[in-house]
Amino acid sequence: QVQVVESGGGLVQPGGSLRLSCAASGIIFTIYTMGWYRQAPGKQRELVATITRFGRTNYADSVKGRFTISRDNAENTVYLQMNSLKPEDTAVYYCNCYYSPKADYWGQGTQVTVSS
Repeated sequence: QVQVVESGGGLVQPGGSLRLSCAASGIIFTIYTMGWYRQAPGKQRELVATITRFGRTNYADSVKGRFTISRDNAENTVYLQMNSLKPEDTAVYYCNCYYSPKADYWGQGTQVTVSS
């Protein structure tokens, strides 16, 4: 059974930092592309960052230079370090594990709120 569990969300002031974690089990973690997506109220889910099995990263323009995605294959975990947070970063953040259309798994999401 595949499980994808995010943690680390919360309330932070503008300019602050948060680190999200996503632990995956039930998959061969090392072959998956891992990603973070987010969905703000009234908006569609959007890509934040991805990291391939080879460690190649990709970021949305809105987070480049502020967010960093990384993975620990020994711990089956992917991280999202978020710095210089802005109110517009407020959203539910979802972790995704992707290998193929039939091997595409999502977590339940973790809320990030940036507000003073």
